[in-house]
Amino acid sequence: MTAPLRHNWALPEIEAKFDLPFNDLLFQAHSVHRAHHDANAVQISTLLSIKTGACPEDCGYCPQSARFDTGLKAEKLLPLAEVMARARAAKASGATRFCLGAAWRSPRDQDLAQVASMVSAVKALGLETCATLGMLRGDQAATLKSAGLDYYNHNLDTSPEYYPAVISTRCYQDRLDTLTEVRDAGLKTCCGGIVGMGESRRDRAGLLQALANLPAHPDSVPINRLVKVAGTPLAAAAELETFEFVRTLAVARLLMPRSMLRLSAGRESMSEELQALCFFAGANSIFYGEKLLTTGNPDTAADQALFGKLGLHPLAPGADCH
Repeated sequence: MTAPLRHNWALPEIEAKFDLPFNDLLFQAHSVHRAHHDANAVQISTLLSIKTGACPEDCGYCPQSARFDTGLKAEKLLPLAEVMARARAAKASGATRFCLGAAWRSPRDQDLAQVASMVSAVKALGLETCATLGMLRGDQAATLKSAGLDYYNHNLDTSPEYYPAVISTRCYQDRLDTLTEVRDAGLKTCCGGIVGMGESRRDRAGLLQALANLPAHPDSVPINRLVKVAGTPLAAAAELETFEFVRTLAVARLLMPRSMLRLSAGRESMSEELQALCFFAGANSIFYGEKLLTTGNPDTAADQALFGKLGLHPLAPGADCH
């Protein structure tokens, strides 16, 4: 009998888990992971930027902000034919979920209609669908649900306390409100954050507290390791120590045992040994392909080789947990 899910974690409880001896923390996290998931299965997603750059937000980590000079060329919404070609290629390479990302503060209704058409077409290929388009109203979330969207991604990014040091153009409550609209529409939530932005361990614990204490644990929890991009305010952030990154994943697994825990941005710079530790600590989802929106990612051949070395296999669509 597994313990019931909790939504009332106190910050000192979470900090105490971060403070455990590394081997004890990994043992606990892996035990919880194995109780709820196939320990050798990894869910594979592919992410496509369908509208790149010129975002009005000032997220300090993001090369797509119009406020920073990162050399990124802004692009209009991709045509449906190109999106479908990329979706077919993703499916052929082994992805089971296809994620559409657009650099908007929030989508205009006319743009949302085009995205809804993309969602329906991708869904018809037999892929799970996900979108990240910024803030949503309730009616917009319902439109995407009707189009066949399975997941909506909207990250909290960091702790409520550290958030103002990273972003000023929208507040934490704005993000929570969008998550409420997404849940109320019957969509699954994909919600995580970014570590390595100069935050403290307490802030990392605070991010996980905010995620675990949501009314429902996110179905997918992406943990991103900051990719430092020249021209962004966080380009010179100190590198997060690797064991601290693994600790963050392990504590996330303890707090949200049934969620899919995605090893997300920053994987391109991770050694195979570090990724193996992350999988042992409870990560069981990755982005697959050469690019995450605008930053690099290991290519599919490298991932397939790593899976072979570790004895991992792709998770079948819809098989989220035991």
